[in-house]
Amino acid sequence: MARWSAKSLAKPDVGSLLIDRGTIRYAPARMAEEKDTLTVTDNRTGKTYELPVTNGTISAMDLRQIKVSDDDFGVMSYDPAYKNTASTKSKITFIDGDKGILRYRGYPIEQLAEKSSFLEVAHLLYNGELPTKDELEKFQHSITHHTMVHENIRELVDAFRYDAHPMGMLVSTIGALSTFYPDAKKIDSKENRQLQFHRLVAKLPTIAAYAFRHRRGLPYVYPDNDLSYSGNFLNMLFKMTEVKYTPNPVIEKALDVLFILHADHEQNCSTSAMRSVGSSHVDAYSAMAAACAALYGPLHGGANEAVVRMLEEIGSVSNIGDYVQKAKGGEVRLMGFGHRVYKNYDPRAKVIKKMAYQVFDEVGKNPLIDIALELEKIALDDEYFVKRSLYPNVDFYSGLIYQSMGLPMDLFPVLFAIGRAPGWVSQWNEMLEDDEQKIARPRQVYLGAGQRDYVPMSER
Repeated sequence: MARWSAKSLAKPDVGSLLIDRGTIRYAPARMAEEKDTLTVTDNRTGKTYELPVTNGTISAMDLRQIKVSDDDFGVMSYDPAYKNTASTKSKITFIDGDKGILRYRGYPIEQLAEKSSFLEVAHLLYNGELPTKDELEKFQHSITHHTMVHENIRELVDAFRYDAHPMGMLVSTIGALSTFYPDAKKIDSKENRQLQFHRLVAKLPTIAAYAFRHRRGLPYVYPDNDLSYSGNFLNMLFKMTEVKYTPNPVIEKALDVLFILHADHEQNCSTSAMRSVGSSHVDAYSAMAAACAALYGPLHGGANEAVVRMLEEIGSVSNIGDYVQKAKGGEVRLMGFGHRVYKNYDPRAKVIKKMAYQVFDEVGKNPLIDIALELEKIALDDEYFVKRSLYPNVDFYSGLIYQSMGLPMDLFPVLFAIGRAPGWVSQWNEMLEDDEQKIARPRQVYLGAGQRDYVPMSER
């Protein structure tokens, strides 16, 4: 349901929206009576309509009553890329971009990153509440015992070219999982949906590790049930000839925190894809394959790789000034700065920056960090960037941490997908439980040719 924000119209100086030659504009009226409605006057017909305002929004369907004739379709809202359209009601994630706030189910991201674990956050996102000790133990046990994948999945990964992109392998393999679990089509069963949630959260690290090892021609490492979620992932990535792999606790914790910070982020491109495809009532694996495909795009899941490449291009601190001038002139883009939602410092970036130094203390300082710090300092002090709200975002430091862990850049979006999996499935589950949701079917404004008669080839 498309909506327009109208919070300011509930004040005593409420005005009206006027449709003048098809254009809607706001006309203030100081003495209007305070109501939870929005008055719309169509200057094409002189008719006035009163639209209910709920949660600061109006229903786009209420606009359909605004017509110039009985056979008129009615007014639609036009909003490319959904910049100001709410397509759903949700209780999962809250973002205030102006204040730099991110909360999962009401809990500040800073608190969860410091005190929680990724699996505890995954449970919170899906179920709505932090688990008790007993609930968390049962959840961890379930995830641990769903990490194995069918041997045919291993064979499927083997079938990819040696240089296949890990994200391409992930998209394909997750889609293939739907053929291994036909019971996933029973989306009306709450218990069945929860089973798919456990399976997906558990199996993504295994598939990701298989893709990583396949690229290097290394034998696959099976999951180790004695390790934590992040520790087991490190085991499947890096275990060589040792009998038992012991993860570095600092790296293990850093990876867990990074997964927490990526676990959900409201109605972004990939989450919208998960909901949109899921609205056709397809199984969770097919819907998540679509979400991963959306994340595969460089404007979404490839941002932290772009930051590392930018820092490598700058090369040294002495070159930053020239690069900043090029950015101001539109010759290059400052990657990792600014965000579609945040107009303040991304709260996730603050957590990651602190985590970066802990990782560097263990594995050695990433030589690109000096360039990053100086670039951040200049951008935060420069009026040009401050005016445009170009503050560091979550991608600015995450790539440097992953790189320091020995992870290649083409694996970065895969790591993003592992962290985002609980949010995707939670959003999918919430969508299926929402009676207002129907199969996604946006409208369009047709500007093409009118009816034309077919012209034979000989007459063209």
